[in-house]
Amino acid sequence: MAIKYKRALLKISGEALASEQGFGLCNEKIDKVVNQIAAVKALGVDIGIVVGGGNFWRGRQGTEMDRTTADHMGMLATIINALALRDALEKKGVITRVQTALTIERVAEPYILGKALRHFEKGRVVIFACGTGNPYFSTDTGAALRAAEIQADVLLLAKNVDGVYDSDPKRNPNAKKYDKIAYIDFIKQGLTAMDTTAVSLCMENNIPIIAFGLSEKDSILRAINGEKIGTVIG
Repeated sequence: MAIKYKRALLKISGEALASEQGFGLCNEKIDKVVNQIAAVKALGVDIGIVVGGGNFWRGRQGTEMDRTTADHMGMLATIINALALRDALEKKGVITRVQTALTIERVAEPYILGKALRHFEKGRVVIFACGTGNPYFSTDTGAALRAAEIQADVLLLAKNVDGVYDSDPKRNPNAKKYDKIAYIDFIKQGLTAMDTTAVSLCMENNIPIIAFGLSEKDSILRAINGEKIGTVIG
């Protein structure tokens, strides 16, 4: 199989790993994701992963909680998902490291770019947890930041929806799906498939974004291969 991208940052939403109730972890879903990551890794692609935490905690969840506190709780939720992915990947024989933007050395390495790049040199997958490590920034922005730092060729945005639409396809049956949309048009139209700060960061660093449905067959492999899938933001 031809490879279009040699180094990729894969952003997975926490909800993509959740049970049918939308909470916690589903082993079957994790297994499907991990099988694809292992297959991509076998092609010689460097893979960094950022995973969200929405299957455990999302924002302030309707409470009056302080935003900073709520965001720190969300960062901790991403560690649970990162550790679950690491465990599943290593059971498949894929050596994986978790690095965290918040220092939790008994659980994972602190994020150090040089160490992450060294892991890639040694053929390891690196999972980046805790977003940027700062409140008021989404894990989408964390993914864009890590993609820029590791000099990724592409940011793969694996979602529950099969691309970017001009409106919510769950609410509007006539929503139009884009095959490709420019960064600036995405921002101007106020589209919500990805955080606008993240899109701006990718625009500044010329990193293409491919938004696609994680549930589609071999979607990650197809995106790495450069097949037409989802929506290209670039």
